[in-house]
Amino acid sequence: MAKLVESVELKTNFYTYEGVVKALNGVSMAVNHRSTFGLVGESGCGKSVMVRSIMRIIQEPGKIESGKVLVFFNEERQDEAVDLLQQSEVYMEHLRGNQISMIFQEPNAALNPILSINDQISESFLIHQRAELREKVIADLTRDINASPSPLKKFQLALFERQTKNPNDPFVKVLSKFPILKRWEKPLYKEATRRSIEILGKLGIANAEQVVTRYPHEISGGMKQRIVIAIALACNPILLIADEPTSNLDVTIQAQILELIKELKEKYISSVLFITHDLGVVAETCDRVGVMYAGNLCEVADVQELFRNPKHPYTFALLTAVPKVEQEGELASIAGSVPNLVDPPSGCRFHPRCQHAMDICKTTLPPTKEIADNHYVACHLYNGASFVRGL
Repeated sequence: MAKLVESVELKTNFYTYEGVVKALNGVSMAVNHRSTFGLVGESGCGKSVMVRSIMRIIQEPGKIESGKVLVFFNEERQDEAVDLLQQSEVYMEHLRGNQISMIFQEPNAALNPILSINDQISESFLIHQRAELREKVIADLTRDINASPSPLKKFQLALFERQTKNPNDPFVKVLSKFPILKRWEKPLYKEATRRSIEILGKLGIANAEQVVTRYPHEISGGMKQRIVIAIALACNPILLIADEPTSNLDVTIQAQILELIKELKEKYISSVLFITHDLGVVAETCDRVGVMYAGNLCEVADVQELFRNPKHPYTFALLTAVPKVEQEGELASIAGSVPNLVDPPSGCRFHPRCQHAMDICKTTLPPTKEIADNHYVACHLYNGASFVRGL
């Protein structure tokens, strides 16, 4: 498959009072067109930092130190890519929420408590699709005027046509600054509301006309997550980033949200980058999966291949630790603890917890090698043909 988004040697650090947190240690991965890529790992391994670096929304004291984030908008022209790290903030503001959208981990933090649901969904249309809204409003006003002439509608039509010819028209800008005079834009907001109700209907929300009038505190947790998804999907993005969208929901709602994302991906979205620590979610929703540990990408493979034939010791240990119905006795666990990324282990960051660690693991970061078709592993145990010591 052709690549849609690719990170190349991406490094992100956080400058804290305790020291420099080396959150991403040169991570390279690719999400293909029309695929669902799962990024899995323990809490604190850098999954969320990875996607925030892609979106360039790393907050202080974080800083993207080096690397590239390439976007291949044209599936058939893989020689043409845009490096997001070299683009202006104005470019990124146009990209975010429009071509690349994100579902954040906590819907309560993602929604503004003082704005109605309609205001928050409509904002995406008003920011990224204002020209399309204006064209629709002009067509509607022209039809209404032909059916029943109205001085107000003629005035609104003239202003919208004037704004279409020159979005920076000074007269129109002045009118838009004053709340009373701004009423001429009412048809624009009405069309945005119509589209907000329409997208809620596509998400299976009953009585969408009433839901858009409510505020976040008036709806349930599952409904809030659907609203966040609606905001993310408003402009039909080519990539949807889902950062653990089901982590704070009960099992029933989790299943509904996961099924919803799968359906939406088939109908409206080109690709999905799914962030989770749940291997069961990965098995159910993803085509390919990358396993992260302590800021490094350990292994990348197709989902079935990774579950059937894990090669990196960390991946193998993760899958071994998953409870099984027929299992007897104590659950398997990974010895040791997650390293402090202010002072991470030298060489392979997993070597203090690895049962197969060698001397080279303690000093040298392993390169990533393709051991089978589209199966990549970063581990010194690989000897050019297979993994040793029974993995």
